[in-house]
Amino acid sequence: QVQLVESGGGLVQPGGSLRLSCAASGSIFSIYAMGWYRQVPGKQRELVATLTTGGRTNYAESVKGRFTVSRDNPKNLVSLQIDSLKPEDTAVYYCNADISTGWGKRSDYWGQGTQVTVSS
Repeated sequence: QVQLVESGGGLVQPGGSLRLSCAASGSIFSIYAMGWYRQVPGKQRELVATLTTGGRTNYAESVKGRFTVSRDNPKNLVSLQIDSLKPEDTAVYYCNADISTGWGKRSDYWGQGTQVTVSS
């Protein structure tokens, strides 16, 4: 079975930094993309940043220039470097991966979520 394990969330002051990490494991044939989403109570989960195996990135406009997504393909790891944090960045951050486990078997997988709180 495929699972994603996250780490790195916490309480940070405005202007501070965090680095979130996510590791994918299990019966993985191929990973096409990995990335991060976030969600606050009462709102829909939204894309933060994604990265394909080929290196193509996609960022939410609100995080461009402050967040950086990176991936270690051989280790099936994806990280999110978060700089210049703002209170509006407060959310639960979820790791996501587009994974194939075999022929005709491709779907999204999610981590458990990690809380990021930005406050003075």
